[in-house]
Amino acid sequence: MAIKQERSQPGGTAEERLADLQKRKREGAQGGGADRIEAQHKRGKLTARERLAILLDEGSFEEIDALVTHRSEEFGLGKQKYAGDSVVVGYGKIEGRATYVFAQDFTVFGGSLSEAAGEKICKVMDLAMRNGAPIIGIND
Repeated sequence: MAIKQERSQPGGTAEERLADLQKRKREGAQGGGADRIEAQHKRGKLTARERLAILLDEGSFEEIDALVTHRSEEFGLGKQKYAGDSVVVGYGKIEGRATYVFAQDFTVFGGSLSEAAGEKICKVMDLAMRNGAPIIGIND
């Protein structure tokens, strides 16, 4: 689901700003939106988040940069922004061992790699290296 560029105005109450943040995170978790998720399922494929949920220990996934969007303006892309862009990155556990992960999200621009998505992948790779943990990438 494309996100609106409007955010709560500075000066809102903490509760209003927190509610806005939670709303944007919920919208971002939908990737490209319900229609694109349904199309992915019709092709017999899971979404990036569904794949990570299967890979990682239940409840262990922590997403990083969930609200990052691309910065492209060409070809009308400035009007199509999705929270998290085209890749889901974070860390979790596999059989109790810390593991960093990224999964390209086909529901957002076919999983195309934008500059912002590439930066997210590099960031999670750097975190894995610094912490001596493995990294797993899932491409679609």
